[in-house]
Amino acid sequence: MKRKTILQRTSLAGAALLALAVLMPAPTRASSHMDAPLITLDPAANTADVYAFLHERESDGKKVLATSLTVYPFEEPGEGPNNFRFDDNVLYQIHVALGDDLAAGRATVSYQFRFTTSYKNEDTILQAFLGVIENVDGRNQNLTQTYTVTQVDRRSNTRTVLGKGIVPPNNQGIATPLYNRGDNGENRAKPGVSSFEELDKYTKQSVVRLTGGNATYRSFAGQREDGFYADIQAVFDLLQFRKDKPPFDSQAGFNLHEMALEIPVSELGGDQQVIGVYATTSRRTTRVLTSGPDSVDPQNTGNFVQVARQGNPLFNEGLVALKDKDLYNRTQPVVDSKLFAKYASSPELAKLINKIIFGGQNVAPENNRTDLVAIFIPDLIKVDLSTDEARLAGGGPNYAPNPDDPGFSRLSIFGGDTLKSTVQAGFFNNGTVPGGWPNGRRFGDDVLDIAVDAILSDLRDPANPKITTVNNLDGVTRNDQVYSKVFPYAATPHNGRNHEHHHGRAQE
Repeated sequence: MKRKTILQRTSLAGAALLALAVLMPAPTRASSHMDAPLITLDPAANTADVYAFLHERESDGKKVLATSLTVYPFEEPGEGPNNFRFDDNVLYQIHVALGDDLAAGRATVSYQFRFTTSYKNEDTILQAFLGVIENVDGRNQNLTQTYTVTQVDRRSNTRTVLGKGIVPPNNQGIATPLYNRGDNGENRAKPGVSSFEELDKYTKQSVVRLTGGNATYRSFAGQREDGFYADIQAVFDLLQFRKDKPPFDSQAGFNLHEMALEIPVSELGGDQQVIGVYATTSRRTTRVLTSGPDSVDPQNTGNFVQVARQGNPLFNEGLVALKDKDLYNRTQPVVDSKLFAKYASSPELAKLINKIIFGGQNVAPENNRTDLVAIFIPDLIKVDLSTDEARLAGGGPNYAPNPDDPGFSRLSIFGGDTLKSTVQAGFFNNGTVPGGWPNGRRFGDDVLDIAVDAILSDLRDPANPKITTVNNLDGVTRNDQVYSKVFPYAATPHNGRNHEHHHGRAQE
């Protein structure tokens, strides 16, 4: 007899500090990617990080807003018998707020990613790979995911399918040699590059052009290396950092899944504005499970209900109290001023830093943090589109094959990395704004150190800011993999056969 079970799912620094107030919505969600209790049980819908920054497309020099949403944190490189992948039953969305919608925390335009999974052969235990992958979706790539990108434009109340793409294979090792150095599956993953032509074959084949209106978009969806770096374990181990010990990057050696989308600035109304970016994941309200010999795959029905959201790094994880963390994931930024502003106004993290790190000294202002409220509420990553393009990270300033852009600093404005705005006064009333987070967020921004510097500093008087910095709180100053300075920016996924996560076993 068939039995049914129904599960319900309810779902910083100077007048740049002024720009912090205008530009910086939420450095407080320390991206250990475990920001709320419920979503940790749902990795495919668990939003890890959102990136958004201004860039010039290398092919035509057009200004684009580069956006990225990562999910499925802490993917162990390599797999078997099953496969890390996007979930066909999740609605993934990247949202952009324009004009008055920015202050309100409303999405003006949303970009939806939906996935479909298929197999070439199900009469085998070899779920992902039937042999060595020579081309994306070739005969030996058993598991293939395709996706559709749809634009929902609330300015015109229209839905437009921009196009479709194919997800490349995960980096297994022998089965996926072209991800790895020397095109050899025994070697570690290739480092990031500075030109599109240098990207590995699988990644190049998976970058697709989409058309909408009079503009060209580009998209990518697939496994990448986790670009966040920090000693998050020490943060939540009573802020006891590993002094006189090798730095410990909590995310080193792990992969995740990325959806990246280049949005032409012309499609957003031009570059003379500040815009906001955040992302959400949603599931259907009802899932029906069946048992017995006649059982079928789970059936998902009903409307989509939001289960996670992500704006600035660290906000939900580092500032929002436990009782409200799951609520944050179920709500939209439009309610942030009512429900979550108190956590920026009187951040517990400031009190803990004063007590534990500074021995009870009142270094970080603990109350009436109107500057942090302006930065974090509503929780969208604000990006000034009127500046020059963002400086990007490669493998460090001295990494000859792909160095950081001149002037790049992992500390953004706190490291002297600034840009000039033509649409806001910025810090010191001269248009100075951060070069990275919290003016957008780039791969390579050290968001933990930037956030702590912002909390320690008093930005309530932008004309006379009081800056206090630690610059190197946790000892971790770089990512474990080299970023690419071309789309899709995130580094090559770690090789399941040879990677840093299994300490002492990785080999060049």
